[in-house]
Amino acid sequence: MKFIDTIKNIWKIEELKNRILVTLGLLLVYRLGAQVVLPGIDASKLASLGSQTQDGLLGLLNAFTGGAFANASVFALGIMPYISASIVVQLMGIAIPYLQKLQKEGESGRKKINQITRWLTIAITLIQGPGYIYNLFATLPASAFSTEISQTVFVVSSVIIISTGCIFAMWLGEKITDKGIGNGISLLIMVGIIATLPQSFVQNFSSRVSGEGGDMIMVLIELVIWFVIILASVLLVMAVRQIPVQYARRTAGGGYEKNVFGSRQYIPLKLNASGVMPIIFAQAIMFVPVAVAGLSDSETSQGVVAAFSDIFGFWYNLVFALLIIIFTYFYTAITVPTNKMADDLKRSGGFIPGIRPGSETSEYLDKIMSQITLPGSIFLALIAIFPAIAVKLLNVQQGWALFFGGTSLLIMVGVAIDTMQQVNSYLLNRHYDGLMKTGKNRKAVA
Repeated sequence: MKFIDTIKNIWKIEELKNRILVTLGLLLVYRLGAQVVLPGIDASKLASLGSQTQDGLLGLLNAFTGGAFANASVFALGIMPYISASIVVQLMGIAIPYLQKLQKEGESGRKKINQITRWLTIAITLIQGPGYIYNLFATLPASAFSTEISQTVFVVSSVIIISTGCIFAMWLGEKITDKGIGNGISLLIMVGIIATLPQSFVQNFSSRVSGEGGDMIMVLIELVIWFVIILASVLLVMAVRQIPVQYARRTAGGGYEKNVFGSRQYIPLKLNASGVMPIIFAQAIMFVPVAVAGLSDSETSQGVVAAFSDIFGFWYNLVFALLIIIFTYFYTAITVPTNKMADDLKRSGGFIPGIRPGSETSEYLDKIMSQITLPGSIFLALIAIFPAIAVKLLNVQQGWALFFGGTSLLIMVGVAIDTMQQVNSYLLNRHYDGLMKTGKNRKAVA
């Protein structure tokens, strides 16, 4: 079989094999850490915390941490503070000249930005840590906590441990990126999400077949729909609009030959250039109404809390979808530098047929990006809210419904494709067929 041959080829490349083993080893360390309960808590009395995180916003957070949130683990916050810090630094880079300068300094600037992100991550964990600990006090019975240490000592020590756990998870992610294969931070999130998938499927399967006569047909229908959504997510991640570019061939005299003799290439503009970032931005904003309304006891505030605490409700998903569309345009505008693309194209002697180099090219690329961003953002919003559709129309259990779209599925698909492409590049460089193509070993070209 070609797949088995590809696996053998991967094992023949010593560097690739070592990187894969390092990645698997560090991911195993992360998963083991997610099972280590905070000192001073009785692990046998976490049932109430588990029931609190079965649905709603806390259920979503628990899925991202691979169940560590519900386990009161040393990795309870997972890698999410680092993600929040990265988002904040990216947004500040738009308005703060110092960060804009660092972004243009290449590798040295990137290292300084990473250092700023790390310090901001520590600050965020020191804010979120006490909130998580006091939630444990409000949720767990008093008998779950050790009586041998005072509450103050427990809070301080637990916040330090949780913060250290987040920093250690961040370090694991960076080591995977440097010494392993794929993007380490993204892989940690993906592994956490995948860790809750089997349990969610088994619970949904049990609920389907436990009734009188069972309902295996619905289980099969759900699996078919799930695979269709995965396929749609892959298409969304991979889809590009190719803009033809003509490069005039340079002559021996230093000039350019006629355009018809130049080589034609393409500028690939992605349908979803912003990835999952609009969903992450929108998800962060959706916490705000609940937090603000929770400060008041009025009837209106309680209605807002009820509406925005239900992640499968109508109003939550309507606002969520609109925010995703808005943030998709926003993030695409700041991450796709059409002006720089036009300048680089002009300097390299390239042009888009029928479009003048310079400002006209920039305007044309900006127009094309606006045109493809609209369907891309709508498609992204539909995939993001599909878990709510699955719950309402198919009566899918909420834990399993989270894998029918949204951030969870898009992260899984995006990270899997990125990792496969990196493995693919190693294989092709050694003249083997890649993961995405079959055939005999490639011959080296002289």
